[in-house]
Amino acid sequence: MQRAAISISLRKGMDRPRWLGMLILICLLSVGQGRELRIIEKDYSHLYNHTLAMILVEYASAVYMSDLTALFTWTCSRCTDLTKGFEMIELIVDVKNCLQAYVGVAHDLNAIVIAFRGTQENSIRNWIQDLFWKQLDLNYPDMPDAMVHHGFYSSYHNTTLRPGITSAVLEARELYADIPIMVTGHSMGGAMASFCALDLTVNYGLHHVQLMTFGQPRIGNAAFASYFHKHVPHAIRVTNEHDMVPHLPPYYSYFPQKTYHHFPREVWVHNAGLDSLVYVVEQICDSSGEDPSCSRSVRGNSISDHLEYFGVSMEAETWGSCGIVFYGNVAEYQVDIAGNIVLSKWPSASSVLPQGEEENRGSSSM
Repeated sequence: MQRAAISISLRKGMDRPRWLGMLILICLLSVGQGRELRIIEKDYSHLYNHTLAMILVEYASAVYMSDLTALFTWTCSRCTDLTKGFEMIELIVDVKNCLQAYVGVAHDLNAIVIAFRGTQENSIRNWIQDLFWKQLDLNYPDMPDAMVHHGFYSSYHNTTLRPGITSAVLEARELYADIPIMVTGHSMGGAMASFCALDLTVNYGLHHVQLMTFGQPRIGNAAFASYFHKHVPHAIRVTNEHDMVPHLPPYYSYFPQKTYHHFPREVWVHNAGLDSLVYVVEQICDSSGEDPSCSRSVRGNSISDHLEYFGVSMEAETWGSCGIVFYGNVAEYQVDIAGNIVLSKWPSASSVLPQGEEENRGSSSM
């Protein structure tokens, strides 16, 4: 009797692949009868919208334009395609610090858009090299454990940009009510955009502030990243392939609280597949800010991956200087002693430049 049991057991073991396969086939047929068999994927649409990314990357690219007249009137070569119909409200140029940003209304998005220009250096390689050695050096206000990058923080908080942007946003909110605010920027512009989004939320109490940056460097430590995520939960950092800037300043896993740390959430755009079967993946990363399966899984060794996102150029037309071209007879503008320029749709309401002086109308180049 015992031998019989063993024999049956062996026979069942030998026939298992056959009857298991038949069972799976029957299940598939019964489930799929009259219905389409589908692969279930997790829905991340509440976190990331590809179409919105394609629109905002064009706004982040346009802010690099040096022709202020064409940019302010939204007639520049990059002011087309998905951003047509954009209404510029204020364009701010901090000439001394080589910074540029604008505020306007995208009627198709029903949102205020704020865009910051990225790195505008004579040598982007030198700028990247400096980031390799940068240490945390500034305590974030009212956050004892939070530290940030002094240069990025000051570029937004201690220049002409902040008062120009905030005054324009408050004016726009009075006119267009409580519409969402979308802040964007590339490279260093992404760093400034992040501080702006946090500033508008915490210090101005504005709601519905969204952030999407491209190729942004790290801006603070883990304590700051946690604080940031709490106040700006709708934030996306898009990274591209082997772009080296999101790897900077360096992250040291053995000093998690004392090193630079990205805030969440990253979307890593990269190619997957082999040979001719290559396709683009927009990978939604985890909520840690430092997902090891995303851009941290590869070496950040490419400048070219930093200068193009979604096929859109993310650099100035020339890198030789911070020069701008401006034909002042097109719009009302103000210029201070340092040469900083503000073009505003509502010049009488602009409170950006203390003791601002209006220059003679005409053509100028800087």
